[in-house]
Order: sequence, then C-alpha cells, then structure tokens
Amino acid sequence: MAPSPRTITAVIVQAAPVPLAVGDGIAALIGHLRRVEEHRAAIVAFGETFLGGYPLWLDEAPGAALWDHPGAKRLHALLLEQAVVAGDVRLAPVQDWVDRTGTLVSIGAHERIRASLYNSQLLFRPGRPPLIHRKLVPTHGERLIWARGDGSTLDVHQAAWGPVGSLICWEHWMPLARAAMHHAGESVHVAAWPTVRESYRIASRHYAFEGRCFVLAAGTIQHREDLVDGLARVGGDGDALALIREMPDGQLQHGGSVIAGPDGVVLTEAGSDADVLMATLDLTHRDAELAALDVDGHYARPDVFELVVDRAARNGVSSRES
Repeated sequence: MAPSPRTITAVIVQAAPVPLAVGDGIAALIGHLRRVEEHRAAIVAFGETFLGGYPLWLDEAPGAALWDHPGAKRLHALLLEQAVVAGDVRLAPVQDWVDRTGTLVSIGAHERIRASLYNSQLLFRPGRPPLIHRKLVPTHGERLIWARGDGSTLDVHQAAWGPVGSLICWEHWMPLARAAMHHAGESVHVAAWPTVRESYRIASRHYAFEGRCFVLAAGTIQHREDLVDGLARVGGDGDALALIREMPDGQLQHGGSVIAGPDGVVLTEAGSDADVLMATLDLTHRDAELAALDVDGHYARPDVFELVVDRAARNGVSSRES
C-alpha cells in the first residue's frame, strides 16, 4: 500500500454566489472549479450557503421578521423551491468533476428535507455520495428559515491523508460540538462562514489551535444587487423585490477568508474582493503541535469529564406496525 501523502494543497474560492437560483449557482460553481483545477488541490472549500446564497434580508431588511410579511414568505417559498435535495441530479456535474480530479469539494447549500430547509455543508468526495453536515443551531434570525440539524451529520470523511470535517458559522462557539469533532482527529477542518469577520477569524484560528488541525475559514462576498439579479433569474416577485430593496445598497458580505495552521498561525488570507486562496499544508505540522496539546488525548481528563454524542437521526415521526 502506498504511503499517505504528508503534504497537500488546499484552496478556498471566495466568490459571490448566485442567490436563489441554485441551477445557475451550480453552473457558476463548476466554472470556479475548472479555474482552480490546475492547482491539483486535495480540497477546495466554498463558504456558507454558497448554493442559494446567504439570506441577507434576515440581517439587513428591517421588516423581514414581521409576522406574515409577504416578501419574507415569498423568499422562503423560493428557497424551498430551489433548495438541493437528496440525490439531486443538478449536482451531478459537481460529482463528475470530483470523480475525475480526485479533489474533495466542500460547498454550503440550502437543503430541503420534506417541507423544511436546513443550512448544510456538502463535502463531495470521489466515488462516494456527499458527506452532509447540517447546522445544529441556526443563529438568531436564521431560525426563521432553517430547521435544526441532529447528531447524525456530525461526522468526518476519512481521506487518504487524514480526516476532514466541517462546522458552520456559530457552531464554532459550541464547545461540545468542537469536542466531538476534535475526537474525530481532523487533519483539515472547513469552517464555513458568510463573512469571516474579526471575531469569526478568531474562532477559526482558535479551532485550529485547539484541534491541532488546519482550518479553511471560507467566506463569501455578496451585494444587494446580486440578490436582485438572483430573484430575476427565478422569475421575480414584487413583494420579494420590495423586501430586498429595504436592504442597504452595496456590498453586504465581505469575504475575509483565512487558512490557518495547527498552531493558529494564519498561512494566507483574503480581503473583501473575489479571491482564490491557496496554501501548501504540511500534515506533519499537526503531529508536531500535538506534543504540547491534544485536547482529545493527553490534555483530556476522561476521569473528570464525559461527552456523549447522540448520532441518531431525528426524523420527528417513526412508523411501526402493531
């Protein structure tokens, strides 16, 4: 058996999504992947809800949370209509690219299960279905749109060079979720964000230091007019457009992507424009840093603390025959 590679290339594509119009967003995604193919990366990461776009009206439109708001209801309906689903044939070109190149691809998406939406991160891997992580707790106003994930998607992919996992946005401030992921021994972790603000950057670097892993903190960029364009692509709607127009004009998501090493040091970083970040990751660096800190091993106290993770899927309804 060939030895596992100890040095890999990692890429973050910091780009604007195509809001709402997921089919067009997938086409744009394939274009991004083709442009970075020459780097022969082991993994390429995109930010939170890259497919469908982050629902900026929750933060930026003052009326979005009002009961029975016609624009908010219409945008929710469009997200449901456009969201990816299990076995979605629209994603076949992504899987084909991954199968051909052998590169892992991590993408944020709106995912529909029955009649609910989930904030999900999909890790495409060669010859296998995507590994899906669903955000455990939508943050603040996000609860108007997304349901809560469960422990069944708190998992990692075992790549030839090491385990790969992801968490989404404020999950990086859930200490027990971090502990569960650290237990899986990630070599590379994708931290998906809308914008990597300063506090988010700190959380990402802290995760790298605590977990002794490389972290790809992937952000996106988005302008109000991107949402206007996306809405037009799916047929437009007067109520939805009126709500979007309540948002400030200009750029509302500002990138800030970062790749950090197992000592928390920033290897490369982006500004607020579209960018491609690339870093060479020496996986022996993780092993060296474990000498001082292994929160799942010699720096743990299992005689004092115990964490139990329920990995059962919680579907809400169970059927049985009497």
